[in-house]
Amino acid sequence: MIPMSFTKVPHFAHLPRASHCCSYHVPSTCLRPLKPSPLSSPSPPHLRHLHRRRRRSAMAIGDSLWRPTPLPQDTLPFELKIESDFDRIVSPDGLVSVCGFGSLLSETSARSTFPDLINFRVAKLNGFRRVFAHVAPIFFERGIANPETKEISSLSVEPCESETLVVTTFEIQRSEIPSFIEREHEFRFLAVTLETFNGLLYTTPSVLCARYTDEEYFLNRCKGNEETLFQRYGRYGIHKIWLDDILPCRVYLRHCVLAAKNLSEAAYENFLDHTFLGDRKTTIREYLVNKGAGIMEEEPPQQLKHRYGG
Repeated sequence: MIPMSFTKVPHFAHLPRASHCCSYHVPSTCLRPLKPSPLSSPSPPHLRHLHRRRRRSAMAIGDSLWRPTPLPQDTLPFELKIESDFDRIVSPDGLVSVCGFGSLLSETSARSTFPDLINFRVAKLNGFRRVFAHVAPIFFERGIANPETKEISSLSVEPCESETLVVTTFEIQRSEIPSFIEREHEFRFLAVTLETFNGLLYTTPSVLCARYTDEEYFLNRCKGNEETLFQRYGRYGIHKIWLDDILPCRVYLRHCVLAAKNLSEAAYENFLDHTFLGDRKTTIREYLVNKGAGIMEEEPPQQLKHRYGG
């Protein structure tokens, strides 16, 4: 398998027209037309158009009055492969912006992970879609994974040119990056440009947790070490991380839906219609009225009610 490179084509020029989506090793077949989400301003139909337009920029708290020359838009997104790569997107104030698209749509959840975060706010992310298509060991640790029904999946994002997501963003200290990498170990970290609901581009890129591959994860995160892979996944009986035939962890899905609903109507509608199962066809809205019916009425275990309460 050939991994996707963001170095050679950082602006996804290889992506097909808006009727097709591209991901790392998943089918690139057409998705049916999606319901438009109630965003306050139209989003660009193609990610590369975002790079080409000259637009005003929004200034986050992480941007000081003195700013380095902003990264050219045609260099984004790019991959942050090692910790030192994060220095490329640190603001002069020593802050790093993080993009939330699942549990981090909840400020309560975000603050349980990043107690000292600042400037929690809503934004838009163009050119990516949400997909439940990887196994999360934390669900096994917390006793909320169900291997028998394959309800073991967490959420990631992957490139899809026709998509726009309602997300959150906030700033953390540069010193928090090592623990961030450790906690989100299975992801590919990308630096992306977010947009305000007024159509302004943020001048400071945000870190996004995107889809990885098993091969790259083993080589890059585990450094080719079988024992590291076993300690993180193998001891739970997990032999492959990124899968297309698994279903969302019920407790986690409920949490994400409630987080989106509590954030705003736009975020809620966007989450339901622009988040997919591993088949890249079934939306979460469809899933919740069919095979996933009843999930929203289920309470999380008592010890996890605060953590997974939306």
